[in-house]
Amino acid sequence: MKNILVTGGAGFIGSNFCRYMLDKYAEYNILVLDALTYAGSLDNISDLQDSPRFTFIHGDIRDQSIVEGLIQTVDAVVNFAAETHVDRSIADPGDFVLTDVYGIYILLEACRKFEIERFVHISTDEVYGSIEDGSFTEGHALQPNSPYSASKAGGDLLARSYFVTYGLPVLITRSSNNFGPYQYPEKLIPFFITNAMEDEPLPVYGDGQQVRDWIYVLDNCEGIDLVLHKGEAGDVYNVGGGNERTNLEVTRLILEFLGKPESLMKFVADRPGHDRRYSLDCRRIRELGWSPRYDFEDALKSTVRWYVQNEVWWRKIKEQQPEYREFARKWYAGR
Repeated sequence: MKNILVTGGAGFIGSNFCRYMLDKYAEYNILVLDALTYAGSLDNISDLQDSPRFTFIHGDIRDQSIVEGLIQTVDAVVNFAAETHVDRSIADPGDFVLTDVYGIYILLEACRKFEIERFVHISTDEVYGSIEDGSFTEGHALQPNSPYSASKAGGDLLARSYFVTYGLPVLITRSSNNFGPYQYPEKLIPFFITNAMEDEPLPVYGDGQQVRDWIYVLDNCEGIDLVLHKGEAGDVYNVGGGNERTNLEVTRLILEFLGKPESLMKFVADRPGHDRRYSLDCRRIRELGWSPRYDFEDALKSTVRWYVQNEVWWRKIKEQQPEYREFARKWYAGR
């Protein structure tokens, strides 16, 4: 396995995965297919462009001709391409269905046609819904509560069907909330870091007691790498950091690390269908030999430091992208 197609590789997790794989495997070639919608950017992979083992192709996973042309040249596919933000899915579900379900169909069909060695589909813990006590195993029923998570669940089930029906070597990872460098500043951690740096309000949904399990992006990349090479075809693997924190706790840590006052917090109306708690049972991937290496608070400090040191990167998004301005307006208003 030397040639890997990474779809959505100019996005947050995808770009970190490309960097991780090129650093770890000197013999691997990485091809990235990305539509460069609002959250994907060449700035995220600018340091990789000069590598002879890295190739970028601008295109959409829903474009059959582009997808087939690329997949017949590679050994494996790792799919990060997706619409991913819950708030956006509430406002406009259609794009999520087209990318997260129909786009997966196009990829799966091409992988079947050209007999790809491995297809790793990157999913999310949100497909399980919310859980009050205990943790979700891979065998739990999928009960998504937003158009985003429902579209991701649809892609998961379609991928599974291609393993059962056609024997396509599909593997699925479902990770908890990622954070780290290059995350588009509509997600909670980078949104609040950059707002606090500008002394702008940090809009906290509801009472701020929603619980998320946070994982540093490089821990997730290591887990995906392990599943790619050692996972059992047809299986699903939960990848969680084991760092359950309320949104309020995370917000206060960000303000503490930046030396900003808690008066910047602004409690706003909760969003519709807001899941209360996510939690993953990760025994299956731990049996492959994986465990998270990064301490949550140390990784969060490192992430805060990255945004402080890379102000040009995020300020370009905030100032130049109308999509971001519209998103921020809605969050401030509490939808």
